[in-house]
Amino acid sequence: MNLKQYSDEQLVTLLGEGRIKAFEEIYRRYWYKLYGIAYHKTGIREEAEELVQEVFLKLWNRRTEVAIRHLGMYLTFAVRNQVYDYIKSQISYRKYQEYLIFQEIHHHQGTEDIVNFSELSEAMEKALNRLPEKSADVFKRSRFENQSVREIALGLNLSEKAVEYHITKSLRFLKENLREYQTNN
Repeated sequence: MNLKQYSDEQLVTLLGEGRIKAFEEIYRRYWYKLYGIAYHKTGIREEAEELVQEVFLKLWNRRTEVAIRHLGMYLTFAVRNQVYDYIKSQISYRKYQEYLIFQEIHHHQGTEDIVNFSELSEAMEKALNRLPEKSADVFKRSRFENQSVREIALGLNLSEKAVEYHITKSLRFLKENLREYQTNN
């Protein structure tokens, strides 16, 4: 059976019937396009491949449950949602790591091992002043003004990916430059 001549609608019907060859043809038609979308949004080849694989896995597992009228649009939205969830989880993980660091500082605040808060604040301000201006601005908006990545991107006319880059760069720089204020616990 040569499915290359079949329309998307015909392939979706065959997919709903559990025809693996229809699934394989859909995969061949759309994998590269979906990969391109995922890679453009994440910038990481391996993550983009994983996200596209997840979309196709869900397509196969839900083939009898979902009514697909426009296959290309359905898959495009599916991969964009996958990317959105991935980025959201990465941001949540990073914020959780920061929460743990701040909890540790707060927990040990009364001990002799930790310098007082004003000294740490001064050291942090000095470190922020050594960052490139754009990175420092993005970091301050993110952490001190509680702006979302999207809000910062719009406010500074940057892509969300660029904002995330500046935040990650700033966190790494601060971690390296404030090492003396960290505990070994």
